[in-house]
Amino acid sequence: MKAKIGALSIVAIALIAIFMMIDAGGNWDYVLPRRAKKILAIILTGCIIAFSTMIFQTITNNRILTPSIIGLDSLYMFIQTFVIFVFGSTHFTLMNNNVNFLISTGGMVLFAGLLYKFLFKREGQNIYFLLLVGLILGTLFSSLSTFMQVLIDPNEFLVVQDRMFASFNNVKTDLLITSFVLVIAIMIYFWRYIKYLDVLSLGRDQAINLGIPYDFVIKRFLVVIAILVSIATALVGPITFLGLLVANLAHQFMKTYQHKYLLVGSSLISVIALVGGLLIVERVLAFSTTLSVIVNFIGGVYFIYLLLKENKA
Repeated sequence: MKAKIGALSIVAIALIAIFMMIDAGGNWDYVLPRRAKKILAIILTGCIIAFSTMIFQTITNNRILTPSIIGLDSLYMFIQTFVIFVFGSTHFTLMNNNVNFLISTGGMVLFAGLLYKFLFKREGQNIYFLLLVGLILGTLFSSLSTFMQVLIDPNEFLVVQDRMFASFNNVKTDLLITSFVLVIAIMIYFWRYIKYLDVLSLGRDQAINLGIPYDFVIKRFLVVIAILVSIATALVGPITFLGLLVANLAHQFMKTYQHKYLLVGSSLISVIALVGGLLIVERVLAFSTTLSVIVNFIGGVYFIYLLLKENKA
């Protein structure tokens, strides 16, 4: 297992080195700081998405689900559209990335907290009921966003449209320090619960029989997932299929149930996919398309493959 982690680490480091040095032309003072910020944002985003999706699939015991199913991505777009609809695109909540980041993250975490509080208030509510309610609310947010987008000025809609798709060439690097501080704080908090993941992957009944405080632990995992998804979405925008792709590839490549290896492996695969994909988009395709389009296309095809595979099983 350590050999596989080592191999993924070597590939990831090699791709990062190529990304940093290719076509620099000797202008290291100009090129390196800018590329370093970009690569840090990509590494952070890739690790967050892989990490949150792996945890989400473990607690739902389903490998074709991602956190976006509970409506977090739709809520992000609803918040952005609502602010533009009410205040306009020149309001300081949109012009200042840090304020916008705090509002978006706060709104998504508050939504997740209320959703879990009401649904887990009564005994016997399982996580699939939570997913169903999240799916319905996500559809509601998406419909409300579309309604407001139809009514706003076309110039304002261009601002909304810019936030609808993930962009790794326009990463909000001024949020890097805030994001890193938040992620480190979450990792310190999360560390005490990581030991439960291997048992939770057995399912709810088995976890309870083995003495896991199931509802207590699940609530904390879901709040952690909400914060991580909020950070990733605020940095680059919504990207749907990356988590699904890298989490399942990690399961197939690592072939283990131990999450200490799966979490590291999926994070490395995510970094390889993003940095390698960005190199292809910039150096081979000459920006004729975006990385998010390629990721969503490959992820969508892989999703259909997983559905067909599960149907045959």
